[in-house]
Amino acid sequence: MPVSFSEQNLNLILQNITQHSPHPTKVNIVAVTKGFSYEAILSALSHKINCIGENKVQEFLHKKNNLTNYQFESHLIGHLQSNKIKKAIQCFDVIQTIDSIELANKINTQMEKYNAKKKIFIQVNIGNDPKKFGADPKNIFKTAETINKMPHLQIKGIMTILPYLSHTKSSEKLFNQTRKILEKIKNTITPSCSSLSMGMSRDYVYALKQGATHIRIGTLLYGNR
Repeated sequence: MPVSFSEQNLNLILQNITQHSPHPTKVNIVAVTKGFSYEAILSALSHKINCIGENKVQEFLHKKNNLTNYQFESHLIGHLQSNKIKKAIQCFDVIQTIDSIELANKINTQMEKYNAKKKIFIQVNIGNDPKKFGADPKNIFKTAETINKMPHLQIKGIMTILPYLSHTKSSEKLFNQTRKILEKIKNTITPSCSSLSMGMSRDYVYALKQGATHIRIGTLLYGNR
């Protein structure tokens, strides 16, 4: 698919970060490049966006072969199937979609072979949407406690994807609940859990207001797929 990049929308996003985030210098734009060629990643890098989000392991592997001379932080933001774990830990710097103790344990077992730690986010299904993946908010602290004991994983933050909401107040309420989960895990389980990945092209401003540190932007930068 041909790649276009909206500098106008990027400038608007940067303005909104400055205006709405309580800590604008800590906000990372994660350019979501699924469905586009590796040139979409090059476009992001040329505009000083150094976090790249991809949904599919195999798709990113193909792109990465063309990017060996470039430095950036790659984030898996799509659901991770167990049969893709070995490849995922090799090609992604951060896995944002850990939604169960079982999945975390499998990744920990694979990382043990490298005697290394993998940076992860725990995905919480804050809206209890049956169409979305994520840990149950009711069990999130027990989940975090268990994962935190796995020696080859490092919990870096919390990630969520909201159900489609037409009411902005509902979005802000759910983002606020997610922030409170992050703060409790950071204060009572592990201080390394300090990042908050929430908000996409349609709702990132409301996420910023609630302290998002990673906003996942695709459509506003690249247009519809």
